[in-house]
Amino acid sequence: MKKLLAILCALSLVFALCACGESAAPAASDTAAKYTVGVCLDKATEGFVAALTEKLGDQVSINVQNASGDSATCATIVGTFVSDEVNLIMANATPALQAAQAATNSIPVLGTSITEYGVALGLDNFDGKTGINVSGTSDLAPLDGQADVLAELFPDAANVGILYCSAEANSKYQVETITPYLEAKGYHVTAYTFADSNDVAAVTTTACDENDVLYIPTDNTAANCAEAIHNVALPAGVPIVCGEENLCAGCGVATLSISYYDIGYATGLMAYEILANGADVSTMEIQYAPQFTKEYNAAVCEALNITVPADYVAIG
Repeated sequence: MKKLLAILCALSLVFALCACGESAAPAASDTAAKYTVGVCLDKATEGFVAALTEKLGDQVSINVQNASGDSATCATIVGTFVSDEVNLIMANATPALQAAQAATNSIPVLGTSITEYGVALGLDNFDGKTGINVSGTSDLAPLDGQADVLAELFPDAANVGILYCSAEANSKYQVETITPYLEAKGYHVTAYTFADSNDVAAVTTTACDENDVLYIPTDNTAANCAEAIHNVALPAGVPIVCGEENLCAGCGVATLSISYYDIGYATGLMAYEILANGADVSTMEIQYAPQFTKEYNAAVCEALNITVPADYVAIG
């Protein structure tokens, strides 16, 4: 189910529409203000909906808007939101955020499941606030911690291959950041890139042939292709450490992961502040997960005869 949700929600957009039409914050006397929210229920958007429902009750109605992993569809959806003069757009994953940024410089945009906002939005000297109509939450777990997980489970490995999509700027950022951490632990590190889903199996095969263990960062295309990666790596007997939970559930052995529900919930609280209290999105700090959990994929670990330490939690 988690793999299915990851595929369906790789590019999803959530919009908040105020019936008043002109102002994000309803007047004090306007107790009948209504908000329509489009949502795809992965863990992050589930948390987003929970927070808004808590705050706004029956003022919130739910409407599904899903780009199904297609960037062109994503841009079309955002264009419709802008034409409809919605009061807020919530974008789940980097391509959706980039589409929203390109479509409007006035409607508040909140992202969730974004790895690094400075990279995603092409911002120079990013300091935690974008200064534009965008804010939100990040799904980045500490990359030095990810390297620690790999070293803890595979101390005798010599060669580590990093597999990622070359079209995703956030993935490149993660690879450039984690590589020195892995090299400092004595691993020989090689990066392997695929352009899209069409060549992921072939690239994974090469990476498995040349390495003892693979690392895959938080990467939307890899998440969409988790089954294809798994079908190559498992028969080859090559374990994969992943950058996040959903990807690990599809093809990995372990991860240091955030709670996507928690960051979605935090995004919902940010949306409430914008809609109900008129908060300025451009001055809102990007928020990060407060805690991280070592998790493992029990089925893959069993198949590869890997025993994890007691402080790892099985992915449910």
